[in-house]
Amino acid sequence: MKLETINRIRAFTTDRDWDKYHTPNNLAKTIVLEANELLECFQWDGENFKIEKVKEELADVIVNCQNLLDKLDLDVDEIINAKMAQNEKKYPVEKIKGIAKKYNEI
Repeated sequence: MKLETINRIRAFTTDRDWDKYHTPNNLAKTIVLEANELLECFQWDGENFKIEKVKEELADVIVNCQNLLDKLDLDVDEIINAKMAQNEKKYPVEKIKGIAKKYNEI
């Protein structure tokens, strides 16, 4: 995400004095709630969804994830790359390519 966008998210929170409500606990709950609203976009028909609604709900998830990153003083690139390294070990291409199984089933 561009720094300009991250700073806009931070300013939105700061300008409204909402940081006091952004506990890790509250943000984690909010992320799940917003993710459920995203899922609702596909509830009855996974092919004929409203892309504008999907974009709105996905943005809500991402904004709240950025708020949680800030609250916990985490770097998104660092944690994603660490997780990708774990996933690459769990799911080696030569064993899993084209197979939709969990790592403990391969």
